[in-house]
Amino acid sequence: MTNVHKDALFVLIKALSKSEKRQFKLYVGRLGVNAEAKFLALFNLLDKLKTYDESAILASGIVKKTQLSNLKAHLYKQILVSLRLNPGNQNIRVQIREQLDFATILYQKGLYKQSLKILDKAKGIAIENEEKNIAYEIVELEKIIETQYITRSIPDRADELALQAKELSEFNVITSKLSNLSLQLYGMMLKVGYVRNDEDYQKVTRYFEMHLPEYHLEDFGFREKLWLYKAHLWYSLLVQDFLSSYKYASKWVDLFYENEAMIFLNPVFFLKGNHYLLESLFFVKYSTLFRATLDKLETIVNTPEFPNNDNIGSLAFLYINSNKLNLHFLEGTFEKGLYLVKIIEYGIVKHRDRIDQHHIMIFYYKIACLYFGVGDNKTCITYLKKIIDNKSLKMREDLMCFARVLSLVAHYEAGMDYHLEVQLKSTYKFLLKMNDLHQVQKEMIKFLRKLGDIYPHELKGEFQKLYDELKKYEDHPYEKRAFLYLDILSWLESHLQNRPVSEVIREKALTLTR
Repeated sequence: MTNVHKDALFVLIKALSKSEKRQFKLYVGRLGVNAEAKFLALFNLLDKLKTYDESAILASGIVKKTQLSNLKAHLYKQILVSLRLNPGNQNIRVQIREQLDFATILYQKGLYKQSLKILDKAKGIAIENEEKNIAYEIVELEKIIETQYITRSIPDRADELALQAKELSEFNVITSKLSNLSLQLYGMMLKVGYVRNDEDYQKVTRYFEMHLPEYHLEDFGFREKLWLYKAHLWYSLLVQDFLSSYKYASKWVDLFYENEAMIFLNPVFFLKGNHYLLESLFFVKYSTLFRATLDKLETIVNTPEFPNNDNIGSLAFLYINSNKLNLHFLEGTFEKGLYLVKIIEYGIVKHRDRIDQHHIMIFYYKIACLYFGVGDNKTCITYLKKIIDNKSLKMREDLMCFARVLSLVAHYEAGMDYHLEVQLKSTYKFLLKMNDLHQVQKEMIKFLRKLGDIYPHELKGEFQKLYDELKKYEDHPYEKRAFLYLDILSWLESHLQNRPVSEVIREKALTLTR
């Protein structure tokens, strides 16, 4: 992909919907003097351009080079003001902030009683909707006003506000600690993936236990529980305790179903919770509950009440389609999943500015697995190459490692032996460099290396030896992750039984159905 300069203003304009562009022009034109405003002319020009081109802007005569930076900054601000006024962006959080702004203006005008009335109402809405950070800001402003305007209507007003501030502050501190812990664990996951040995396990466990604050669950509200479950989930995923990750992802999602208003107030966390629940169900191979959870999620997302904006649309696309692929892997229905490839390719282009490269590469890996499952090894290799050739991305190392291992297997299956030796050397060097050479990978590379010296009549026996060797690691605490990326055992069974790999996986899925 060409590395096109991403100008922030240009990206913002291109992200606007038709109705948002129309509203912006109405907002600008609310006063006749703005009809010929330079920033509106700049908006119209940028809206027409396919790519950001500063020379085209200067050639238009709208603005001189020395004034361009200031004009762009002014236009950017005006677009944001217009978006803030858009009813589609008027969620509870924005409304509370707006009331806080109004109260601040009234306070500055010396209208203390009016300001306090608005603040009291806004505080009630904030607490009811678990917006405790904003609630704390409101209480702090109430305290400032009370020092200048003493109310007589409520006894012990100062004590009441001090107590509220203390309680909200304590909740905000513990939420901050839990969110920090969750973020750090997520960062570990992106950097190195799952724990690889006892040393990794001890390191992650020590970090988790040291940074998990003391708490009493019965004192927690929705927000505190949400961050607690997230922290536990990331720890469980890192140490490959997938039953525990299923437990905490379930708690996360159930929290939303028990507080349905929160689904619409916090749709991003609702989507993410469902995604991790589905991922956990995939790891424990619980296909029937996986399908039911995915169907329920898609139904809710498609209801008219569910919030709809660019960010939510991108996340819904990412999570729903990623898990639809996983469902086909679980059930071995690779052929039926091929229709998703065009949908995903289109979605990647549509949502490219809002989906990071890491998630795009995961899509490519899953599509590669889909083609591997139907026996189209050359297309599988094409998608894996997109990952292997991506030099600009600091992605999860384990994903890159298994992309290379699957590429080796696909080259063998495609009969591309002339590429195999170069691939073997490259992959081996990469794995050593990444310090990620596990026993499963060693056995795979050893097997593929000696293929050239094996006579055809010996091949089945060698497949059996590799199968027997790898089977030992299926439930190994640190080796089993290899089987999450590539069902190597089913691939070997397909060769031993002379059957398509999809048929083997489908048969296993039927025996595991629950």
